[in-house]
Amino acid sequence: MFDRLPTPTGRWPAVAVMLACVCAGASAPASSQPAGETTVLRGAHILDGRGEVLADRDLVVRDGRIAEIVPRGTARGDRVYDLTAVTVLPGYIDTHVHIGNHFDDDGKVHRQAVDPSVAHATLHGAENAFRTLMNGITTMQSLGSPRDAELRAWIDRGEIPAPRLLSSLGAVNENTGTPDEIRAYVRGRAAAGADVIKVFASTSIRFGGVTNLTAAQLDAACGEATAQGLRSVVHLHRSDALRMVADAGCTQVEHGWMLEPGDVQVFVDSGMYLGNQIDLLFRNYAERGNRYAGVGGYTMEGFATLQAARPGALEFFQAAARTPGVRIVYSTDANAGSHGSNTDELVAYVEDGGQDPMDAVVSATSLAAESLGMEDEIGAIATGFEADIIALDGDPLSDPAALGRVVFVMRGGRVYRHDPPRSSVR
Repeated sequence: MFDRLPTPTGRWPAVAVMLACVCAGASAPASSQPAGETTVLRGAHILDGRGEVLADRDLVVRDGRIAEIVPRGTARGDRVYDLTAVTVLPGYIDTHVHIGNHFDDDGKVHRQAVDPSVAHATLHGAENAFRTLMNGITTMQSLGSPRDAELRAWIDRGEIPAPRLLSSLGAVNENTGTPDEIRAYVRGRAAAGADVIKVFASTSIRFGGVTNLTAAQLDAACGEATAQGLRSVVHLHRSDALRMVADAGCTQVEHGWMLEPGDVQVFVDSGMYLGNQIDLLFRNYAERGNRYAGVGGYTMEGFATLQAARPGALEFFQAAARTPGVRIVYSTDANAGSHGSNTDELVAYVEDGGQDPMDAVVSATSLAAESLGMEDEIGAIATGFEADIIALDGDPLSDPAALGRVVFVMRGGRVYRHDPPRSSVR
């Protein structure tokens, strides 16, 4: 059923996703390979996700994992996919999305008062997740919404064709309270099944990116996350927040659009991961700002402030990309209007941000997996790893735009997309 799905164009209605799930059949869950079946991916040009290139290999997939890697043409299987004309690599891992955010039927960004039901949010989340999967993202981390729980459960049961979903199920912010109240909140999120703790150390850039948590509050948030065995991802923009976050032992920083180039050294010294956005988020708000304006704190004036921060975001990314030891991970902050266009950001990392193409691949695969604490499961073409595998039309090492030309998607051993390439890597 899913071996040849069309490239998503336009808007995929949520009901289409649900129908696709039903058609998958109970005997073959959408996110797993049929039991007992052997699939062979025949490749000529394979990027292993760790910075190496493998030539002329067969990837043997059983029970949803890479069982063997053998010389090309030597493996036999129930299904064989000839991927010799494309570039094969691990599925992309987007470490920052908001998978449930969407536009309502009136064209405006969702207001919970329009439809407060969990079913409404889950259906739209499923639609967004399907589009994201078709774009080559096989794992995503959604930061901020308690409503991710229901969608995550459906995905984990194999009922929805979607990337693997990790979620913070909420966020610490200036209203969470005192350090003790923040610790209690983090324990509550851990008990609810959160995979990570999201922390707002500053306001949105639309309100100036002002640091609004104290060192004690950040120590409580990230310290309690660590105590609970969870990672902590912190939204911030200014240097004062960066230094407090590093001292608090937080795991990852998002944005940092008002940081100075010299602040790059903080990432080198602390080992924190950096998730910075330079393209997709800015374009999405520029093109669709009127669909957000008037809802919550969104205003056109705020979007003007956000766009003014774009040069600083790019400057800091460029500084980070040329500094050894900075661990840049793929992070789009995909929101309503941009789900399914995630790879645009990865292309921009190279074409605009100056990142080495192989480093960009690593940032979206093995390094992103490491940032999630899943480096032994996903993010690499290696024996025993989850069979989350994609293919690109072209060689991204010589043609960075190929990073966005996804023509094949396998998640957990199940093929969801297999389009003929327009070009050849050879």
